[in-house]
Amino acid sequence: MDQNDVDHLLLLLNGVATWTMVGLIWFVQRVHYPLLATIGPDRARPIALEHQRRTASVVGLPMAVEGLTTLALLVWRPEPIAAGWVWVNAVFLAVALGSTILLSVPLHARMAESPDESVGRRLVLTNWPRTIAWTARGVVCAVMIQLVFTA
Repeated sequence: MDQNDVDHLLLLLNGVATWTMVGLIWFVQRVHYPLLATIGPDRARPIALEHQRRTASVVGLPMAVEGLTTLALLVWRPEPIAAGWVWVNAVFLAVALGSTILLSVPLHARMAESPDESVGRRLVLTNWPRTIAWTARGVVCAVMIQLVFTA
C-alpha cells in the first residue's frame, strides 16, 4: 500500500464517518428531537434512558472513526490538501462534539433525572450548532476528497 492509497483510505473513512453523522444529526434535528419534545414529564425518564442506550450503539463507531481520522489528517495531511482545510474540518468537529458535551448531554441527563416540559424544546434549539457543524464538516470532507482524488 503506497502513500496515495493511505491518503485515499484515510479521507474516505473520514468522509464516510462524517456523512453518517450528517445523516444522523439531521434525522435527530428534524424527527427525533421534535418527537422527544412532545413527551410529557411523566413518560420522559424511561424514554430518555432508552434513547441514550440506543443512540450510543448507533453513533459510537462513526464518531470514533471520525475523531481518529480527523486527528490522523492533522498529523498526516495528504499533499494536495492545504493545511487550512484539515484545520477547519477539525474545528467543525470540535464544535459538534463540544455542543454535544456542553449542551445535549446535560439536557439528556436532565430529561432522565428530573424532566420538565422545556427540556425537549431546548434539545431541538440547542441541537442546531451540532447540525450546522456536522453539515459544514460534510462539505469540507467532500472538498478534501475531491482535491485528493483529482490531483
